[in-house]
Amino acid sequence: MSQLGTEPPVVPDVTRSTVVVDAPGKGPGFWAGGPSAALADDGTFYLAYRLRRPTGEGRGYANVVARSSDGERFETVSYLDRKDFDSDSLERPALARVPGGGWHLYVSCATPGSPHWRVDLLSADNPEDFTAAGRRTVLPGDERTGVKDPVVTWYEGRWHLWLCCHPLDRPEDTDRMTTRYGTSVDGISWQLGDIALQGRPGSWDGRGARIVSVLLDRDPPTAYYDGRASAEENAEERTGIAIAAPESSRNPARFTALANAPAAVSPHSTGSLRYLSALPLPDGGMRLYYGTARLDGAHDLRTEYVPPSR
Repeated sequence: MSQLGTEPPVVPDVTRSTVVVDAPGKGPGFWAGGPSAALADDGTFYLAYRLRRPTGEGRGYANVVARSSDGERFETVSYLDRKDFDSDSLERPALARVPGGGWHLYVSCATPGSPHWRVDLLSADNPEDFTAAGRRTVLPGDERTGVKDPVVTWYEGRWHLWLCCHPLDRPEDTDRMTTRYGTSVDGISWQLGDIALQGRPGSWDGRGARIVSVLLDRDPPTAYYDGRASAEENAEERTGIAIAAPESSRNPARFTALANAPAAVSPHSTGSLRYLSALPLPDGGMRLYYGTARLDGAHDLRTEYVPPSR
């Protein structure tokens, strides 16, 4: 088998995409993005995402859960305000189906007056029923590390987690990031392991690497990740692709980046294309969701359909 195995990774192509959610304003700092997509048994698409205004105007002010019959046109079914989470800002949510029935939504929350982040869990029978009531913190981080933007999936009898971690030891450098792998039997109590992916000094992802989507059933297992070279590129990351290290097999605790350049960028503004969520479809194709910079510097949430033959 070659390094790429039998399934070359799908590379996003912005020219094939359409807008799902417009940015909530014009100019830098107005973002619709951070998507997390899932498919129900009846074929309904569900999409969780984040809405943001610039710093000083609300930051990440809401998480939204929406549904669609075609994966492109969505209607809102749950709206979650940051004020109900005792949070300065909400980041990317993670939507996951629970085996046997029900749904989890993992919400990334900024601790007020601090660079620290934590992750709260909401559980509901249906995505339409998510509310902040009953939320519980399942990934608290600590005084040394802020945690957010989890990728969560159930696969082969247990839960898998890839968690973005920000070291807080240097206040001026809290934007640095690595991704840790974890497992759980219930999706609530987690055992965190070692670093699954980190930036490469001197490369385009030298400042940090955040796994944003994982396909465990690929050959080899494949991860999409956000990377950046400097603190100045914070919140304007581009998309890279990594594959499971050979010894990780199909329970990947470690990934290896494939290239010394981003796999996908926006043609506009900063080039940011980030928080990709890859959703395999019953027809063998895939639907991708991601946030992209547009001409005025705002970020729209876009989607593209990738047919099986591509």
